[in-house]
Amino acid sequence: MSWSWGPSLAHGKRNNVLSDYTFAVRDETTGKLLPIGKAYSGLTDMEIAELTEHFKQNTIADHGRYREVKPDVILEVAFNSIQPSSRHASGLALRFPRIKAIRRDKNVDSIDTLQYARELAAQRANSPASSR
Repeated sequence: MSWSWGPSLAHGKRNNVLSDYTFAVRDETTGKLLPIGKAYSGLTDMEIAELTEHFKQNTIADHGRYREVKPDVILEVAFNSIQPSSRHASGLALRFPRIKAIRRDKNVDSIDTLQYARELAAQRANSPASSR
């Protein structure tokens, strides 16, 4: 799956870089981006430094530890499962998300939709493994 959203400052050795990324799906009805999860693992230090500079230059609003940025970076995300959640505006949450790749070949119009994420969650809810 591919999503985009905004970064926040990290802790520890990465405290001066933007390396915690919130992901969103696109609501195909409204066009809005709705948060669905957050990840900070999977990118190299060099990729994080590159994205930090990009996000600093493309910040829409700076909220201290969190920034809203122009949604123009697409990250491919792997995850263990997807489930209903009241925490995110999408109504869904990714379980154990991790970044697989920066997708420079995609734009925000090509990210996965809320409907697709709902279908994945429904498949998971109806799978034999989930009824154990």
